[in-house]
Amino acid sequence: MVNELYSLWCKNAVEDTDLSAELKSIADSPHEINDRFYRDLEFGTGGLRGVIGAGTYRMNIYTVAKATQGLADYVNSVTSDGKVAIAYDSRNKSDLFARTAACVFAANGIKVYIYSELMPTPMLSFAVRRLKCDAGVVVTASHNPGKYNGYKAYGPDGCQLTLEASEKVLGFIKNVDTFNGVKKDNFDEALKSQKIEYIQNWLIEEYLDNVQKQSISPEVCVKSDFKVIYTPLYGTGNKPVRSILKRIGIKDVTVVTEQELPNGNFPTAPFPNPEIRQVFECALTLAVSVKPDLLLATDPDCDRVGIAVKSGDDFVLMTGNEVGALLLNYILSRRTELGTMPKNPIAVKTIVTTALCEKIAADYNCELINVLTGFKFIGEQIKLLEDKGEDDRYIFGFEESYGYLAGSYVRDKDAVVASMLICEMACYYKSLGKTLLDMIAELETKYGVYLNTQNSYTCEGQQGMLRMKEIMDDFRKDSPSEIGGYKVVSIFDYETSVSTNVVSGKTSKIDLPQSNVLEYRLENGSSVIIRPSGTEPKIKVYLSSIGKSKDDAKLISSKLEVSVKTLMGF
Repeated sequence: MVNELYSLWCKNAVEDTDLSAELKSIADSPHEINDRFYRDLEFGTGGLRGVIGAGTYRMNIYTVAKATQGLADYVNSVTSDGKVAIAYDSRNKSDLFARTAACVFAANGIKVYIYSELMPTPMLSFAVRRLKCDAGVVVTASHNPGKYNGYKAYGPDGCQLTLEASEKVLGFIKNVDTFNGVKKDNFDEALKSQKIEYIQNWLIEEYLDNVQKQSISPEVCVKSDFKVIYTPLYGTGNKPVRSILKRIGIKDVTVVTEQELPNGNFPTAPFPNPEIRQVFECALTLAVSVKPDLLLATDPDCDRVGIAVKSGDDFVLMTGNEVGALLLNYILSRRTELGTMPKNPIAVKTIVTTALCEKIAADYNCELINVLTGFKFIGEQIKLLEDKGEDDRYIFGFEESYGYLAGSYVRDKDAVVASMLICEMACYYKSLGKTLLDMIAELETKYGVYLNTQNSYTCEGQQGMLRMKEIMDDFRKDSPSEIGGYKVVSIFDYETSVSTNVVSGKTSKIDLPQSNVLEYRLENGSSVIIRPSGTEPKIKVYLSSIGKSKDDAKLISSKLEVSVKTLMGF
């Protein structure tokens, strides 16, 4: 079957010369052929994501066109007058894949609105909602290495597709013949006939207006001598982040020249992830002469943001959990002081995000809702409020993986608004003679030290997929009675939607969508969560330890890490 597919692609995949050359180069390598054709790229709630290249298990114009035909068939099954919005980032072939998708939608009678240049993922969500589209697509692989690209699909609410919708789209995709079942227009001709239309600048400005409305204390930025070094990591944040900082009065922004312009190879940041120190190396070099208060980095599609804060002669990277807790505390405290807090406020976080936020929210009588991993679940909570006419109650949503959103104007994490609020928050605390590190220390003194650690174990290729399945199956068949020397007191299986009290044996229903996630809560208040990634070839482990001091919390965390790694066989 694999060899037949390979021959079929050699014959028909001729539109992209890069693919033809790649197919020819692997002619005498059965392993390379198998790796590209042993399965299709999986279309799920995260859309598609994979290595760029030739084959059914790669990101290329044919897998993109096939997925788009399936999505177009789905849209046409629910409406006779469909509209879609498309955005793309700076990755290799992103613009080509976006144009390919536009041509397929147009040929299927669906009106296409596409950005004329690379734009952040949240601006796709905004366009879908503002233009009243039936679906949306953004071509991106977020913070993955340069060999990857992806295709995220959105529903009319501006959220990534729900499980139900993605399964329906997948059903349509499976019925599409890659080389004979895809309808496709010529891009330039479709543009002339207005089947495809470029998104105009007014929508970009309206998006920025909505972001700016989330500012709480902009006056502190105007008065401050605050200095920022910013890197867009070769991506889409360059223009909008600089624009929004200028709007709120932060004028002293130095951009990292080496990482400013689009480059899908990410030459100085091979892993363009703002969670890791390496992406800040160029900014740190620049900091010697600039002497900024803060280093700011957004990932290539500008839906995640990371920061490093000045501490003596060095800069300390802050985790997504720390920044999320700081932002929640800042929003709640300042809005309370200013009298702008809505009645019965609501914040939303994922189950793997720090429990410290539960303590902070309780102090301000703010309801905190926990949802599954994935920002679409936060978006769903906003929609539930909107349906009741209560979306003003939503004040903040966040996840530990550096994703934040204030305001309901989009339904995905937004590094533009997060960058604005982080800088404003830092300005405000600077006016009080404090740094963000000082503020974290204050929260730890008040509530205890909550140390949250994520470990990822790469499982690439066919064998990797099988290994991840075996690990999850083994945990379910033979659940550990202790982890790191601490007894397991309860188990939450989000795939079966059942929680079990280990001591009493009592079970309860989990009122969340099913997901392949296991959570173990331990006798000392710590917890371990294990899940295969939905977008990367990795199995992820989230460790949460609570200690009286940082050293205490680190010791507990290291015990948990060693124990889980052993249990998984790594």
